[in-house]
Amino acid sequence: MTDLHLPLDRAAGRLSAQIAAGFRAAVRSGRLTAGTRLPSSRDLARDMDVSRGVVVAAYEQLTAEGFLVARRGDGTRIAPLARPDEPPGPASPEPPAAYAADAPQEGAGALTPRPYDLWPGHPDLSSFPRDRWLAAARAALRTLPSDALSYPDPAGVHALRAELAGYLSRVRAAHADPNRLVIMNGVAHGLSALVALLRADGHTTLAVEDPTSVRQLPMLEAGIRVVRVRVDAEGLNVDDLARTGARAVLVTPAHQYPTGVVLSARRRAALIAWARGVHGLIIEDDYDAEFRYDREPVGCLQGVDPDRVVLLGSVSKSLAPALRLGWAVAPPVLAERLRAHRAHTDLGSPVLEQHALAEFIRSGGYDRHLRTMRRRYRARRDALAQAIHEHVPGAMVQGVSAGIHLYVELPPGCDEERVADAAGRAGVAVAGARTMWSPARAGRAAPALVLGYARQSEPRLVKAAELLGQVVAREARG
Repeated sequence: MTDLHLPLDRAAGRLSAQIAAGFRAAVRSGRLTAGTRLPSSRDLARDMDVSRGVVVAAYEQLTAEGFLVARRGDGTRIAPLARPDEPPGPASPEPPAAYAADAPQEGAGALTPRPYDLWPGHPDLSSFPRDRWLAAARAALRTLPSDALSYPDPAGVHALRAELAGYLSRVRAAHADPNRLVIMNGVAHGLSALVALLRADGHTTLAVEDPTSVRQLPMLEAGIRVVRVRVDAEGLNVDDLARTGARAVLVTPAHQYPTGVVLSARRRAALIAWARGVHGLIIEDDYDAEFRYDREPVGCLQGVDPDRVVLLGSVSKSLAPALRLGWAVAPPVLAERLRAHRAHTDLGSPVLEQHALAEFIRSGGYDRHLRTMRRRYRARRDALAQAIHEHVPGAMVQGVSAGIHLYVELPPGCDEERVADAAGRAGVAVAGARTMWSPARAGRAAPALVLGYARQSEPRLVKAAELLGQVVAREARG
């Protein structure tokens, strides 16, 4: 197959991006269908009179996006999941927001699909390592005894707790062993369980960061008072925390959501001292700790004082939210109480997925996947940050050293809500930051957007920034 009818404007440059765009258009129009075998990179480069590296870059990008699959001995083909765009059909009712777990929950128009989705908090689901995960699941099933298919230990499969203990000790400097680990159905499940135990212990107040994700607040406010503690350039202000009277606090020290601030060494020490002084508990949401780019990894707080900190994490951002696999690393007595809570409420997490994840970690597949995604996300972060700098003059980009989103303060004089609404009408889904601040601080916070970059390719991120820049320019003109 040598004539693919791929348009190429040599004067415009970015030849690999043009080739990739041509393939996407051909798939979406139905001209190239699932399973179609493509020419080798060498043959296509010769036919199009470009260097082989240009074609290789285009093929790699399309493979990362899920448009192509490449297998040794079978060449490169259009992916089985690639489908042409369908004409609009009758509108289906939107799911209730409370059940639309993958739907954005912050800001106006959050449930409306946009061509350029920069909504924060969503990983690149097209990069889920299907083949490696399938291999891990098969390996686990081959050796799994029949008795293991009964009701699980409410704390989780021992094999997974052992693998996670080793992984978290090695990568996050956690003080972890299987007896401190309880498998949860994600961080949200861990939070709701911990809040229930706090209430049972007589806690009436839980401190959280300001700003914070408003998605978490409903599950935290069930029977306990939530107080907001301001975040500044060093992270959570511990002096303000001490004045709240709370003896439990939820923090995201590795990469604060949404500002991206890393809790400073001084504040880390002060927070541990606060917990010891009030005999309190720190709930550490290890948010986005896997994805760091321009700084050395920062160990978790739990490793500093494992008797005062509960470390919560999951594979929702690193693999996929659909797995519903997370963990709590807690002091032994609290870990046993979490285990009992699971025994009395839901009988534990699915067994097969736990064994598959244990095998995935044991085989090194998890480490390899994270290395791949760090490179991919870093390239996308660089593309979006540079495009914002070029197309939105006066904007300040923050939180770039880690994670999968940017915190972008808008140029002076911009109205955050109008910019977000206009961006949506232009096809760019963005989250305004104001709803993430407490009412007391929202009016004083600079207008800002929180932009996720994980699910878009570099060319699409550049285009989204161009559209956003046009919106901001119109807003500035009044």
